[in-house]
Amino acid sequence: MGGAILSDGPFEAAARDDRPGGDPSRPVTIAYIAQSAGVSVPTVSKVLNGKSGVSAEKRALIKELISRHGYRKPTGANRRSMLELVFRDLESMWGVEVIRGVELAARRQGAGVLLSGFGPAETRGAAWDDSATPRPNCVVSVAQLSESERAELAEKGIPFVVFDPTSEVPDGVPFVGATNWSGGRVATRHLIELGHCRIAMIAAAPDVLCCTARLDGYRSALGAAGLPVDEQLVARAALTREAGTVAARALLDLADRPTAVFASNDLQALGVYQAARERGLRIPEDLSVVGFDDLPVVAWVDPPMTTVHQPLAEMAAAATELALALGRGEQVAQVGVELATKLTVRASTAPPKH
Repeated sequence: MGGAILSDGPFEAAARDDRPGGDPSRPVTIAYIAQSAGVSVPTVSKVLNGKSGVSAEKRALIKELISRHGYRKPTGANRRSMLELVFRDLESMWGVEVIRGVELAARRQGAGVLLSGFGPAETRGAAWDDSATPRPNCVVSVAQLSESERAELAEKGIPFVVFDPTSEVPDGVPFVGATNWSGGRVATRHLIELGHCRIAMIAAAPDVLCCTARLDGYRSALGAAGLPVDEQLVARAALTREAGTVAARALLDLADRPTAVFASNDLQALGVYQAARERGLRIPEDLSVVGFDDLPVVAWVDPPMTTVHQPLAEMAAAATELALALGRGEQVAQVGVELATKLTVRASTAPPKH
């Protein structure tokens, strides 16, 4: 899927593209200066703004190129900042919350937002060419960027931030996530405190980092309460309602079925609702259910769902602010940020009947 501009504020950085083919009719850009000096765009930005962090030799070279080509830093209405928000999959409901958080934070800083999506077998690299229009100053990626994609962004001087990583990110790669382990632990502890001993968990694939942390939190809470971890009660499923339904059917068909189910996300938990209805089980009288994410829809299902609130919009805003700061060439105090989760108790959980 191609890119689409969601919002477009005042210019916050220099023009985005180079002079194609050295066309003298095109104005000299910051990208052209950076390429000529063999440095990144943020490095040139530091020199233009009189900031430290550039060697004397490089600073002199950049200033000489600026003078030789007559480059002038755009001001007022001619200055622009563009952030690209990249998704692999735009079908997930929580994507709306992410987009909302990014757009609000970008608007506060007068930046535009370009929304892009591409499938698992595709690459975004061509859209980051110097000739691309518009060319982003920075990227927030909900997609898990490959090593080659990260290297290409670094080579082109486009800083990026990974949103809610589902796999390990290399040291030094900026990211914004949530406290998934503590979220899994508090959800399970809530069920234990209600009196549940047979608590099932619908986990995700082992390589989904955030959900592995939620599973570890579940196991930790059981261990702290002196309850065994019964692997029969741990099902693996994709993070969809349909997969959650299939996993819940298997759990509810056990001879000694669980009295409560904790799902790795709200979509799986909605699948548990469906499986329970199919078997004539009432929520929460016969089965307690806890989700994870706190999507707006789960407050309106019947009964309203107890879930772990993941501050998606706030996470997206934090990722946006971090990416824009990096795009301006600023030094940031912390490149890895985790925002706190909390339990939102509604009507889908209650003590077991016995």
